[in-house]
Amino acid sequence: MDLFEYRKEYLAGGLSRKDLKDSPFEQFGEWFKHACDCSVDEPNAMSVSTVGKDGVPSSRIVLLKSWREDGFVFYTNYTSRKAREIGENPRAALLFFWPTLERQIRIVGDVKKVSVAESLRYFLSRPSGSRLGAWVSHQSSIISSRSLLEMKFEEMKRKFSDGKIPLPDFWGGFRVEPNEFEFWQGRESRLHDRFRYSRCPEEKTGWKISRLAP
Repeated sequence: MDLFEYRKEYLAGGLSRKDLKDSPFEQFGEWFKHACDCSVDEPNAMSVSTVGKDGVPSSRIVLLKSWREDGFVFYTNYTSRKAREIGENPRAALLFFWPTLERQIRIVGDVKKVSVAESLRYFLSRPSGSRLGAWVSHQSSIISSRSLLEMKFEEMKRKFSDGKIPLPDFWGGFRVEPNEFEFWQGRESRLHDRFRYSRCPEEKTGWKISRLAP
């Protein structure tokens, strides 16, 4: 099936060097706030791409749960495919895509586990159903049926009926510590604006900004 007619022109605006902050974290914050102000649906949804020792890439959508200048944090089961691949190759690529704004942000960096204390702080902020779900799902493993999952959920509800649901030792956060960002703004005739921030090797906190061909 050809999809030749599925196309649109990107006319929302442009991006020039003078528009950019010196820090990619500040630039991310500005674009993220704009996405929130424009009521983008789930602006914190991002693709996380990992590659294990077999060299086969895999991607999935997860939710960004915190970010600072030390990195971008998401949470998962530590036995999941993404966690196993991070264990084999501790690097990942993140991608935010906000089609209504005709913008993308790509981030590449090293990945490390967050502290247990940080994982616990987030875990306790979750609704009780989500906390129970973390105990129920051995993420990425094969299951025989939906009903088995629901039975385990009811079992966990009984087990933690006092409302005290502890942090599983197999669940927690990862922090992607960026060494490269790309900010992409769609433009007419596919002449998109793309700017890459790369860490300056001679400076621990400096960033080099380059315009990329579309």
